[in-house]
Amino acid sequence: MKILLDHPWPFLLAHGGFQIQIEQTQAALRAVGLEVEYVQWWNAAQRGDIIHYFGRPAAEYVELAHQKGFKVVHAELFTGQGSRAPWKRKIQRGLVAAGGKLLPPMTTLRFGWRTFQLVDAHVALTAWEAQTMRDIFGAEEGKIHIVPNGVEDLFFAGAPGPRNPWLVCTATVTERKRVLELAQAAVLAGTPVWIIGRPYAGTDPYARRFSEFAAQHPQLIRYEGSVEDRARLAQIYREARGFVLLSTMESLSLSTLEAAAGGCPLLLSDLPWARCCFGANAAYVPVSSPENTAGHLKKFYDAAPALPAPPRPLTWVEVAQKLKTVYERVLSTSA
Repeated sequence: MKILLDHPWPFLLAHGGFQIQIEQTQAALRAVGLEVEYVQWWNAAQRGDIIHYFGRPAAEYVELAHQKGFKVVHAELFTGQGSRAPWKRKIQRGLVAAGGKLLPPMTTLRFGWRTFQLVDAHVALTAWEAQTMRDIFGAEEGKIHIVPNGVEDLFFAGAPGPRNPWLVCTATVTERKRVLELAQAAVLAGTPVWIIGRPYAGTDPYARRFSEFAAQHPQLIRYEGSVEDRARLAQIYREARGFVLLSTMESLSLSTLEAAAGGCPLLLSDLPWARCCFGANAAYVPVSSPENTAGHLKKFYDAAPALPAPPRPLTWVEVAQKLKTVYERVLSTSA
């Protein structure tokens, strides 16, 4: 069995969780004995059995892959759709259903709706994403497989020791992640927060405002950019008082899973993905102003030492074993 991995965006343009997911998936699939390559757009002679596409392939892409004998597994992040209010999801479901019936195919082509009926399997990170695929886009129930992200082995290594006074947030410095709002709430609450990450571009106005604010409050806001040493990052989680992520939308946060592997108490935005994955094993805060967030942050900070550790996430090898089962099922199913 040979798997080809594909993704529409170069990593040099958009670093982040998807890059980690793809790279770790490749390494783990090889670890469980599969032959894996990235799709080589320049190589007309490349062969394989399955294309695992991270993102939403165009319907023509899937049709051409099938003509060449490939099965196609679709793995999309429903970051925006999965974080919308119920009434917005209802409207979107109606628009997709009506558009598919009333609009000409050339009009709906760019939305990729027909892809959900063409691919051989869907991989959802959470039950909430699976529901989004099924209820909004009409994906067939029997083709949907829930396989969460994994965590590198080094994040499980070592027992948590004495925790320091810092809450930690690992996130790209961008508006969706709300690191500036977190920093503002931390100053209002008097709770020290260490924010780890970098912006997509140093010229980004939001990133500049965050950096300036952090520099004005060094006693409470620690910011030194990203931590590239993964072993050091794992140690930071094991020693942190708690982990905080106040983003406006997520699919399944890798940094949250890494913090959970280190036994770090969690405070997350009250969004469906978080409730679906962690239930009563995390604390939640509404997406709101820094002034409203400050009280929740202080409450979490005070309670963190007594909070239980989150449930253990999967390792990437365990994820790869689940994906291997999906691939075997896809190859055993005739078109």
